[in-house]
Amino acid sequence: MNRISKFVAITVFASAATMAVAQGYSGPSVNSAAPVAARYAGPSTVPSMTAKQLLANGVDDQYVTLTGKLVRHTGGDHYVLADASGEIQADISAKHFPQDQTIDANTVVELSGKFDKERFGSSKLEVKQIKVIAVK
Repeated sequence: MNRISKFVAITVFASAATMAVAQGYSGPSVNSAAPVAARYAGPSTVPSMTAKQLLANGVDDQYVTLTGKLVRHTGGDHYVLADASGEIQADISAKHFPQDQTIDANTVVELSGKFDKERFGSSKLEVKQIKVIAVK
């Protein structure tokens, strides 16, 4: 009897779970196309700089915001951001690009991320967030 009771209990739980799935789950899911979580839009102490200022005065691992245009894709996650002062390399993972929005060389964007200052070679911005400012 004990085995039969266990079997019945397992069967009941399994069928209840199946019925719950059949009714539909509308919560967050890894596979869902749910909108991205809300972002903070208030004041920030992260400095807004130009490419020239950042390259000249930036400190390694400093969080900054730059505004400009992504003028070139140089392969993989590597892009070049240009503003009125000059150009800087930016590493941007595909997951940071806004969904359902095309960014080209005429789109003004705001990049936020961590500055990777190199003693030798090219310093770059490791982008954590992209915000589209204007599409021209």
